[in-house]
Amino acid sequence: MNKHLLMTGILFCLSFPAFAGGILTNTNQSIHFLRNPARDASIEIDAAYTNPAGLAFLPGEGFFFSINNQSAFQKRTITSTFAPFAGFGGEATKTYEGTASVPIIPSVQAAYKTGDWVLSGNIAITGGGGKATFNTGLPSFEAPISLIPSGINQLGQALGALMPGATLAANQYSVDAYMEGSSIIYGAQLGGTYSITDQFSAYGGFRMNFVQNSYVGHLHAIEANPLSNVSSLGTGVMIPVSGYFAGLTQLPGLPDAYKNQLLGLAASTADKNLDCDQSGWGITPIIGVDFKSGKLNIGAKYEFNTHLNVENKTKVDDTGLFKGGVETPHDIPSLLTLGAQYDVIDPVTVSVGYHHFFDSAAKMANDKQKYINGGTNEYLAGVEWRINRLFLVSAGGQITRTGVTDDYQTDLSFALHSSTICIGGAVNVTENIRINIGYLYSFYQDWKRNSSYIVSPDVQLPVTDVFGKTNKTFGVGVDFRF
Repeated sequence: MNKHLLMTGILFCLSFPAFAGGILTNTNQSIHFLRNPARDASIEIDAAYTNPAGLAFLPGEGFFFSINNQSAFQKRTITSTFAPFAGFGGEATKTYEGTASVPIIPSVQAAYKTGDWVLSGNIAITGGGGKATFNTGLPSFEAPISLIPSGINQLGQALGALMPGATLAANQYSVDAYMEGSSIIYGAQLGGTYSITDQFSAYGGFRMNFVQNSYVGHLHAIEANPLSNVSSLGTGVMIPVSGYFAGLTQLPGLPDAYKNQLLGLAASTADKNLDCDQSGWGITPIIGVDFKSGKLNIGAKYEFNTHLNVENKTKVDDTGLFKGGVETPHDIPSLLTLGAQYDVIDPVTVSVGYHHFFDSAAKMANDKQKYINGGTNEYLAGVEWRINRLFLVSAGGQITRTGVTDDYQTDLSFALHSSTICIGGAVNVTENIRINIGYLYSFYQDWKRNSSYIVSPDVQLPVTDVFGKTNKTFGVGVDFRF
């Protein structure tokens, strides 16, 4: 029985993005995206994020603003099959759910256009944005604890050799497990656009990224039901195992090697608590170009890789895994976006887009980027119909294909292929004020992973995990100019 039973099971590194986009990046920064995600050739105010070079083609001069709020709701589900789980509830297959509800996710885009120049900015949650709560923990928490009954059975065999005729066995365990994690990247972008010709413009700028992660969790009340024909060794009722293992060290004639092993088990099965924050910052250089000819507009943007580390600010860490002051890689991968939009007829515009996140070149904790084949690809399309002077409706979709492999996926952090639909509209309240409304829903493909849990060099037990997720976002915003 592994005396580091719990240390190997607690790895609080949860990633829980509440938006569309790559593994760490949110791409829906305004309600324009929620009603039509193909915004990579936009020449409206949302282009301050999606296509900043396109701001050169804003109508007229002066100040342009977009103020938005989104409400996101997400659920993650991990269904895990592991034979020892039957010791707690009788079933080898268990389902663990994590939920996130974020009712207020604000963002602001702004631009000032004068002559051939546009100064623009964007303030938003550019990564993460959700808090995940797993009220029953995660499979990786419970798996090592589920081995306690078999460990007690092994102890029974050893004690039988020391105390002829004595028996000791167990077949049940229980635990109170809890995990809450949040990960947010705040972004503040600033840059300038210049009209090189009447048809061509270029952009240069940067984004300041501030990361704030928080992890709170516990493993409490770890119990089992040791049963022995020697009453002092267990009566078959559920009891705290930490005190039980410590008490066994008092058995007369017990060799020191056994005592040391039992003391290690007592320590590893004691209550564990974690309360740790992580923070860090980094700068993302951004460049872009735009070409407009008649009814056609084409935009491109490249965000460079953001080198970023997060530092542990630990309040409580009984796991020994989050030593205060230690830094962990948390790079934001570089991103290439390409887009085009075309006015098919006067009131109807169609648009397409493509995103590539260079995930495998961004350093991650435990070098997880090594388990990504290239990166994430996204394909987007949308249509907008301006019904009349007051109203417009729009819709679109996005297909996301990640480059992750089985080795990347864990119950703490996983990425899934998805398809997203978006729908919404806008109302021109006045010539200079417009209200936008949109809704996004993402369908995720379940990911099934078969692996092995290494109990000892000679013993491996099969594990099957199925990862699933749902996501829906609703938002309202207002554009205005003066």
